[in-house]
Amino acid sequence: MTTDAEIRGLLLATRRIAVVGASDRPHRPSHGVFGFLLDRGYDAVPVNPTLTGREIHGRAVLARLEDSAPLDMVDVFRRASEAGAVVDEAIRLGARSVWLQLGVVDEAAAERARKAGLVVVMDRCPVIEWRRLGLPARVTDGHTPAA
Repeated sequence: MTTDAEIRGLLLATRRIAVVGASDRPHRPSHGVFGFLLDRGYDAVPVNPTLTGREIHGRAVLARLEDSAPLDMVDVFRRASEAGAVVDEAIRLGARSVWLQLGVVDEAAAERARKAGLVVVMDRCPVIEWRRLGLPARVTDGHTPAA
């Protein structure tokens, strides 16, 4: 299980995030989380092959995770049954962490990621964790919180 200190450090040290399964539908959680990440100063990239060529919150949607490299974190909005393949791709691409959203649990994929040296957060939401931990309004350089 990931500790609060690890989550805090991860959220404050991360700079580039690929959001796999990002949606252009405002009522979808991935749409709101993507906007939240942008508002916090992250270089966030939406990845969704069915939306390639469109924009979400002004960012061009990419078809494949590999098109978003290099990256620090892969935030996964996919069914648990599909998460393992995304995690394996994140490992292959050299991501430093994977974040599996609420309801997305794949213990085997998480173990593969940990063995490869990635930080794993599973069955949690970065928006909820950000607020719960009382993190700053913005991350300006991926390391230094702004007031």
